Amino acid sequence: MGRRIDLHTHTFFSDGVLSPPELVSRAEALEHEIVGITDHVGPSNLKEVLERINTASEKLSEHSEVKVIPGVELTHVPPSLIPDLAKKAKENGADIVLVHGETIVEPVPEGTNLEAVRSPNVDILAHPGLINEEVVEKARETSTFLEISGRKGHCFTNGRVANMAIKNEVDLVMNTDSHSPENLMGYEKAEEVVLGAGVPKDMVVEILEENPLRALEG
Repeated sequence: MGRRIDLHTHTFFSDGVLSPPELVSRAEALEHEIVGITDHVGPSNLKEVLERINTASEKLSEHSEVKVIPGVELTHVPPSLIPDLAKKAKENGADIVLVHGETIVEPVPEGTNLEAVRSPNVDILAHPGLINEEVVEKARETSTFLEISGRKGHCFTNGRVANMAIKNEVDLVMNTDSHSPENLMGYEKAEEVVLGAGVPKDMVVEILEENPLRALEG
């Protein structure tokens, strides 16, 4: 069994309940190798929140067995702002940029999915909901990763996301979108979520271990 890589978590820098140190401590207890802190940001708070995440990631990585990755999740922003905000996030130290996709349980602006996968600075389109062919084809062109989500509600469309991604040769990652302690998952539970989305067993290691590392290289 491999070690966990989770590139989508939240702390009390946005709407999570855990401090970064407690999040990392709990991730370490679940044998995570890498955890990304990707708190929600928009036009008004990107620089401020990312500065805090950068500091926390650097210090915690020095004093933990878990490598902590600084990132952001662009959330509920007008689609037209995504390219500029994603670029600014990378310029301000984000190693991973996610966009909060058009999940079916929240009123995310229409067009968010497509604008996210068009941007060269967006690494992962999180919980993209009822994703369509245009978005999937563009994600393949831009090498944007699509997320299988462990988050309640957001996970309702995991099967559709996985099926369309595999059919169109788009890379998948599995993240928890953790906001509280019970959201974090060890490797075995994460594997169950991936298999539950209809992914063939021979793709599990690719999705849980190989693809997250490739997402960080981008």
